[in-house]
Amino acid sequence: MRPPPHLEISNVSKHYGEVTALEDVSLAVEQGAYVVLLGPSGSGKTTLLSVVGGFTVPSAGTVSIAGRDVTALSPAKRPTTTLFQDYALFPHMTVAGNVGFGLKVRGVAGAERERQVVAALELVGLAGYGKRGIHEISGGQRQRVGLARALVVGPEILLLDEPLGALDLNLRRQMQDELLSLQRRTGRSFVHVTHDQEEAMALASLVVVMNKGRIEDVGTPKRIYEYPMTLFTATFMGESTQIVGRVSGAASGTVEVETALGKLHGSSGLMPGTDVMLVIRPENVRTDAGETNLGSARIREATFQGAHYRVLARSEQADQEFVLRLPPDHPVEEGRLLKLSCRSAHVVVLKR
Repeated sequence: MRPPPHLEISNVSKHYGEVTALEDVSLAVEQGAYVVLLGPSGSGKTTLLSVVGGFTVPSAGTVSIAGRDVTALSPAKRPTTTLFQDYALFPHMTVAGNVGFGLKVRGVAGAERERQVVAALELVGLAGYGKRGIHEISGGQRQRVGLARALVVGPEILLLDEPLGALDLNLRRQMQDELLSLQRRTGRSFVHVTHDQEEAMALASLVVVMNKGRIEDVGTPKRIYEYPMTLFTATFMGESTQIVGRVSGAASGTVEVETALGKLHGSSGLMPGTDVMLVIRPENVRTDAGETNLGSARIREATFQGAHYRVLARSEQADQEFVLRLPPDHPVEEGRLLKLSCRSAHVVVLKR
């Protein structure tokens, strides 16, 4: 028998006058999950995080944590802490003072508070930094101070509102590794908001794709990327070749689709006559013989990206553009003719 959800969001909506920020959102999260709320600006992800943290009161629905209804509780009374993008550190306090602030508010005695602060700083790799001023440490170190302050009070769930957005690329990737390591070591549930697909893939055990106040898709990063449930998810979660078609036949979970490139096959339960979009990820478009022939295309543009070339090629058979990745030693001169193929298992068929 599966345990009850650690975090349960049930039929939550939030309206600001005639503007809908969230519409009937439901989500169940197991304990110890690293959940990433992913979506474009205005999708509702930050509003949902704010509802979980108690900073926003929903117009309808409930939020439960560890089996307890917390919908009406203030942020201070919830078993959550929130790390904001700007970290909200007190510039006049030392590192230790910032980390211990929440414990002081809770009435934890001085000696015990100091012990917990030292342990929290060790946890985030800042042992010995307690006496430093906030102005004496780097941006990445400030984020770790914010993490230590959030974790030292022992929250059931840590909420992170685009915490890596202000960091440069190298530091962001380093902090992604450290966040994931920290989450696994503490065993706590993390709920992290971002609009960065790569960040979501690097961190999440569960990705929640949001659009226009609703949840579009929920699943592991691998499933969301390889087999998205909706066309929005497919187009938002990474690059792809998209081929317009119509289902002409169906059998045993696979469909035959009429396209300008000819008849193609993919996995789907859609019925004949349905207008569809076929989605193929760049790494699955091949330049050798494969079970599904995609015709020929000429290279229009090639960009070197280290481990591969990102190539745009246009079909000679139809007005169709392909996005593919080729190895660094592959000829990629403009105008070169490529014969393209893929496996039918890599063709995702989605309703338009």
